[in-house]
Amino acid sequence: MSVHLITGDDESLVLDAISHLVDQLVGDGDRTLMLDDFDGTDYEMAAVVDAAQTPPFLTDRRVVVARGVGRFSADDVVPLVAYLADPMESTALVLVGGGGRMPKSLTDAVKKAGTVVDTAPPSRAADRVGWFDEHIRQAGLRFEPAALKVMAEWLGEDAGRLQGILDTLRSTYGAEHTMRAVDVAPFLGEAGGVPPWDLTDSIDNGDTTRALELLHRMMRAGERHPLQVMSILHGHYSKLLMLDGVDARDEASAAAAMGIKPGFPAKKALTQFRRLGGSGAARAMALLAQADLDLRGAKDWPEELVMEILVARLSRLGGSGRR
Repeated sequence: MSVHLITGDDESLVLDAISHLVDQLVGDGDRTLMLDDFDGTDYEMAAVVDAAQTPPFLTDRRVVVARGVGRFSADDVVPLVAYLADPMESTALVLVGGGGRMPKSLTDAVKKAGTVVDTAPPSRAADRVGWFDEHIRQAGLRFEPAALKVMAEWLGEDAGRLQGILDTLRSTYGAEHTMRAVDVAPFLGEAGGVPPWDLTDSIDNGDTTRALELLHRMMRAGERHPLQVMSILHGHYSKLLMLDGVDARDEASAAAAMGIKPGFPAKKALTQFRRLGGSGAARAMALLAQADLDLRGAKDWPEELVMEILVARLSRLGGSGRR
């Protein structure tokens, strides 16, 4: 009938996706007769294949769910790959990643036989707004654009909290109420983590206030250690220094100099290097080197203070590079 693979690192998002998909597949049918759910570390792949090949009894279809299939080796999934080459029309098979990296043979077989559902939210902020909007609609709620923007920006990478917030809003206001920003804000809690490029973009734009806000979110909600943030910043400016002295004139030559594919990241790096110049990029690396020493005890300062001063200085450097 259908084959689905659900993937993702956030357990709450994966569980929500499983629940939503199984509800759709079972519909009004008798769950006790239709559903076989394999979970834990004790079941064997042969049992999953047997269940998928078993005709339905007293129902028109079967739904077979196998969780944590990443724990199986390439040899273990050979029977499943063979089944996926000719799946039964009366069976809906739901495979859930986790437990390790899935064998490529299984991933390829699923892509040919069915669909892959990636529960991870998009990395770009603009795309995340659409992702949140889709999940809000699936929950049967309505948000004003301002409320949606507040939700997406505040949660950031911490999308696993979304369903809990939606459940709370539904119980508080009901499904018929159109949520406003003032309705949503009290239930958001602490701001979620953010992807690294949000921080580096703010620094490059010279937006010190925004950069410091994102730094705090990365280290608190995102639980990134200061040395992890240092590594992100070091990588950012190391790529800019690769453009020093190579006379990169366009996106393609910049990408070649940095050893990456042509595209938006190469274009953005070239634009920022033109702002800073080689001396500015070298100055940024010097600031990073001093901050690294300070974090390791050169100054008796709290780690957060060291990082705040570093980000403020880098942001000022980025902003001063503008013409």
